[in-house]
Amino acid sequence: MHQNRKKFPINVVCLLIISILFLMGGCASLPPNSANQETYALQDTIDTRLGKKYLALKKGHAEKSGFLLLGKGLDAFTARMALAQDADRSIDAQYYMIHKDLTGKLFADQLLKAADRGVRVRLLLDDIDLSDRDENLAVFASHPNIDLRVFNPFSRNTMRALQFLTRFGSVTRRMHNKSFTVDNLVTVVGGRNIGDEYFDADPDLAFADLDLLAIGPVVQEVSTSFDAYWNSELSYPVGVLHPELIGSGELEKGRKQLATYLADDAAVKYQQSLLNSRLAKSIRDNSIEYSWGEAWALYDHPKKIESYDQDQVYNLSYQMNIFLEGLHKELIIFSPYFVPGKQGTKNLSALSKNGVRVRILTNSLASTDVSLVHAGYAKYRSTLLRNGVELYEMNRTLSKKQRKQKKGVHGSSKASLHAKSLIMDREQVFIGSLNLDPRSITENTEIGIMLQSEEIAALMAGAFDQITEQRAFRLELRTDEEGIEYIYWHGLENDEERVWTTDPHTGFWRRFGVFFMSLLPLESQL
Repeated sequence: MHQNRKKFPINVVCLLIISILFLMGGCASLPPNSANQETYALQDTIDTRLGKKYLALKKGHAEKSGFLLLGKGLDAFTARMALAQDADRSIDAQYYMIHKDLTGKLFADQLLKAADRGVRVRLLLDDIDLSDRDENLAVFASHPNIDLRVFNPFSRNTMRALQFLTRFGSVTRRMHNKSFTVDNLVTVVGGRNIGDEYFDADPDLAFADLDLLAIGPVVQEVSTSFDAYWNSELSYPVGVLHPELIGSGELEKGRKQLATYLADDAAVKYQQSLLNSRLAKSIRDNSIEYSWGEAWALYDHPKKIESYDQDQVYNLSYQMNIFLEGLHKELIIFSPYFVPGKQGTKNLSALSKNGVRVRILTNSLASTDVSLVHAGYAKYRSTLLRNGVELYEMNRTLSKKQRKQKKGVHGSSKASLHAKSLIMDREQVFIGSLNLDPRSITENTEIGIMLQSEEIAALMAGAFDQITEQRAFRLELRTDEEGIEYIYWHGLENDEERVWTTDPHTGFWRRFGVFFMSLLPLESQL
């Protein structure tokens, strides 16, 4: 005798699973943040050490700002450490990520030492990389002169992975801003997070990145941006997220652990390379030669995280368009993650057809660290090339000569583009955290500095030429007799010219994976 079994339709089962997940996600609540105390950038800082240096430097430059490009990783970290050591009143630091590695610990050490001198330290971190780090953050924030806040936090009572589903559109949107401002007089803005791979401290990987050190009026604009995020209802003090961790009394223990780590031979060697750098000497002698010009801080308002209104003046993309509308001759783009989308492809193609030379450098499939983003970019290559846009992709495989030059603490044999910059008509330059992809434009918040300087523009354009000639592939679109289009990659391999007919230095399965991912409806999240 057969027993009848009632089967649930598969759509009902799926609905039950989704309902359970969302019920679990309903527990993903955040504590009240209404008691968050507002603070602002200090204004009375001209009598500090940095203030006196600035007064001496600004003579003859009226209301212009001064700039120094930080292209080398070692210089970029040296600048941050030297500024922290010169701080007398305040340090305001805003970052997407701070890693638990050598440079992350050196960074924390300098902030602690500044706080010990009486400097007010405000540290604002996005929550994307802070999983299981709340205890250490609370210990750090227990210093009376250190205030630490977490932006757009995940709930602490539900699994993070689950919240990516149940809070999609909320925790999936992140604060990608990066700035480091001292005494409201000097700032470093750009593409670097705090981590070894950004500062020539990782022997296996180096990101080719770019920061801008700036002094003058634009610094106050960066501080205004920082204050907006700092005082946002989305910025949570660690003590609000974890009241039980406050007053743990572990600060001195943490200091000892930090001192032990930084006494390691590798750490000492890297610190010595910072002290011996040319930039460190220039900072000590106050002999840095700045480029001077007008500048504007462009940034998303923190409320962007809660809204998809892209037409408001508070959005960086809106502000950027005002400058792009004045293009006449040339647009050069550095963007590690480049997904132009249909509208971006149309706009860039229109510029090219109107006589503007458009040149773009991004990562190749071999050099990218996010294949999914490359999948979003690859499907637009043919259209862009067909309309006259020039595309270049980083060649991760370096020549023998380049590998020899990059041995040791000052570099790595593996390079990946991470710089984010635009050069417009060789007159204006934008340097910041903005990638030209949907995630940066629509989802995340970003910051950068737009500056008017033919000198800086010429330096940046020269760097673009050098990279594209020596360390990148030039893409070419060819059409066969049957009208089928193919992309060819021109580049160097062991100092000899070569042409590839598929993405260089990649295997079949990786290319197939990228093709498969390009079919998925994920572009808005790339």
